[in-house]
Amino acid sequence: MTVLSPPAIVADAPVSGPRHRLFLLVLAPAVALRVLVMLAYDGAQVYWYDSFEYLDMAGHPRPGEQFHPAGYSWFLWLLRPFHSVQVIAGIQHALGLGVAVLIYLLLRRHAVPAWGATLACLPVLFDPAFLRQEHAILSDLQVYALLLAALAVLMWHERVTARAAALSALLVALAGLTRTAAAPLLVLVVGYLLVRRAGWRPVAAAVAAGALPLVAYACWFQAVYGRFALTGADGVSLWARTMTFADCRVIQPPPDLARLCPNGTRLDAASEYVWDPRAPVNLMPGGRYAANDLAKRFAVAAVLAQPLDYLRDVAADTSLAFSWTPVAHPARVSAGLSFPHGSSTLPTGQPLIDKVKAEYDPDIHGLTSVEPYGTVLSAYTYPWLLHAPVLELVLLAGGVGGAWRERRALLPWAISVALLVGPVAVLDFDQRYVTPAIPFACIAAALALHTRTHGRNVP
Repeated sequence: MTVLSPPAIVADAPVSGPRHRLFLLVLAPAVALRVLVMLAYDGAQVYWYDSFEYLDMAGHPRPGEQFHPAGYSWFLWLLRPFHSVQVIAGIQHALGLGVAVLIYLLLRRHAVPAWGATLACLPVLFDPAFLRQEHAILSDLQVYALLLAALAVLMWHERVTARAAALSALLVALAGLTRTAAAPLLVLVVGYLLVRRAGWRPVAAAVAAGALPLVAYACWFQAVYGRFALTGADGVSLWARTMTFADCRVIQPPPDLARLCPNGTRLDAASEYVWDPRAPVNLMPGGRYAANDLAKRFAVAAVLAQPLDYLRDVAADTSLAFSWTPVAHPARVSAGLSFPHGSSTLPTGQPLIDKVKAEYDPDIHGLTSVEPYGTVLSAYTYPWLLHAPVLELVLLAGGVGGAWRERRALLPWAISVALLVGPVAVLDFDQRYVTPAIPFACIAAALALHTRTHGRNVP
């Protein structure tokens, strides 16, 4: 077993010191850009149905019955006294800046030069994909902020103590309770400790601190819904993934599962099978969620019977993240990176919307541009080349460089790959799911490409 070489940990100057002048010069326009976003929109971006379920669970704490665990709703519960989604957006913009600062400090802690650490922060600071997520009532920002904090705790010191290992694992578990795709990353934390030969105490502390919140949440879910799980739609999601390749002549499912075989409905993305009323899972008695366990059994059987077809489709959809031009997947969504301009409306006749408006924020409405700021913001461009093709090069640099010369880059690189591939493996590709992988890819590349300087700061 290869042991990771000790990181080049250095004591750095305060973030306000002259050595950080370049980063502060770059941070200033990023702050101004977020102020412009706040001025350009009347309210925060809310999505039907995700945003309203999160807000409703904040007012009525419970485990999410379908796709969304309750982690993000706990954050919204803390901010409920403000009764304003616009306040939430402002705090999330500040948190987005905090993510960039933490990336910079972690890289400087590992002796990466100021210019390299600053360069690694640029996507988080200026890519509209990040700013749009900060301005939305969605869980994305909380996921990668928690995972980045977990990475920083784990890599901050040369020796990983039991306390640091436990805190890191706890943060990963909280990310998993925000989006279940993050929960398997606990394996990477434990694996890192084992490869580093941190000792049995840190490993045991990480396992306990990571597993206990997940088990406790699953018990809560069981007490409410009668099923030991983190969500009630994991089987439906994986079933939808298999609909792009499943062949029941190969799978030969038993009669109770045969009802979930493809029925001739052809859609342009795996995730669309969850929602299309013609899809087999939506024709099951009681609807899709009542058939979750059957759907999971079918999906497992399909993957085991057609493993190469499954891997082919996962690889093909993952490759959309590196397209030279934006890909709308599914076709009904927007693939661009620009900021929306104009106004949008919420669905009418939805009791959940009325309930959330009455209990959380009476001023919730469709996102509306405020002039002249909206027009100014809509002119802001961020080349697609910097979002997708460059991500491919950054991932390549982090992976190859980490394996060849800088083992410390492998953990953030593995997190990035897991965040990129994981959602595709269990459901489908979405441009929104690419964003959390980018900060970790940048950290890995910066560490892999930097020649370590032991025992001193670098300019």
